Amino acid sequence: MAEYDTVLIRYGELTTKGKNRKDFIRKLDQNIRGILKDYGNLEYRRAYDRFYIKLNGEDAEGICEKLKKVFGISSFSFTEKVDSDLETITARCVELAKNSGRHTFKMISRRHDKTFPMNSDSINRHVAGAILQNTNMKVDVHQPELEIRVEVHSGDTYLMSEKIPGAGGYPSGINGKVLLMLSGGIDSPVAAYELMKRGLDVEAVHFASPPYTSENAKQKVLDLASMMSEYNQGRMKVHMINFTDIQLAIYKAAGDPYAVTLMRRMMVRLAQQIAEQNGCLAIATGESLGQVASQTLESIACINSVISIPVLRPLICMDKVEIIDLARKIGTYETSILPYEDCCTIFDPKNPVTRPNNKKASSFEARFDYDRMIAEALDQEESVMVHPPVQEDYL
Repeated sequence: MAEYDTVLIRYGELTTKGKNRKDFIRKLDQNIRGILKDYGNLEYRRAYDRFYIKLNGEDAEGICEKLKKVFGISSFSFTEKVDSDLETITARCVELAKNSGRHTFKMISRRHDKTFPMNSDSINRHVAGAILQNTNMKVDVHQPELEIRVEVHSGDTYLMSEKIPGAGGYPSGINGKVLLMLSGGIDSPVAAYELMKRGLDVEAVHFASPPYTSENAKQKVLDLASMMSEYNQGRMKVHMINFTDIQLAIYKAAGDPYAVTLMRRMMVRLAQQIAEQNGCLAIATGESLGQVASQTLESIACINSVISIPVLRPLICMDKVEIIDLARKIGTYETSILPYEDCCTIFDPKNPVTRPNNKKASSFEARFDYDRMIAEALDQEESVMVHPPVQEDYL
């Protein structure tokens, strides 16, 4: 069998970058080392279009699970490193094929070292011929059971038989920082995932309404942030805001139909101030167009009118089934559906307005001193730094 001793990482989308390519790859290097910091024996080497990690006996399965959560990685493979000698390469590939238990195969070679005496196609033919002579396997170039990959470099050649998909996108943090409004529902953790995939560092703000919302609801939000922090360079800062007094004032001033619109306007006002205080260049939400009353185009326009900071909505054109599917994929769905209500569902209006008028919303807001209440809420802000949950299986 192949004696895998190295992980070969492919950059994917990062290879399309121009002069700032080195900055993206440097950030990816930093994020990989960060997520693998508990594996002390690893050795790292960065090349132009590849990244190599020598395992030195560390747990390959645990490292595999960690690397799947690093944005900026297109794919990776566990490899065996051999001398760049044709007969050595051929012998090891034959051994790999013999021990695979498969019936069909395909050769995929890439010659990085142009001084190597055979080009990629000739390597494929030579090695495939030896496998056909020494095993009962057959070539299938369309749907092979086994793909044997050979990458020839000067001095060393890497052999691999599995290409593991990475998370794709850009390295988390390369494109700046954003403040996500994290509700504890299904949508906002998925929005966090999509934001981080585009290279954003994500902080979160959560609005709680004690005693109407419980400590369990607060812990649920922190658990979701913890799950997402593994994609976010191993940490996520969560700002907790007590929203009770503002919500009660809204219901006293406006009653049922405009309550959600006013709540969202207050939330984004608060979020803008927190974002500006923490170096975030935008606010982000898990909104999907038309999903609920506060997410109609008219509502979005009315809510956005009270702030000057950009608002990112990565799920805006996704339907609920797509969002749920992605929540299941990233592992947040089961936590998101735990029956602990947030501040919006506790004060859920019976007949929310779907086409709010900015002038009317402002007239309701004039009935209470929301600037003072926002300042008081910010004074009572609690910030928590969360980290990934312990994965006992990989310790």
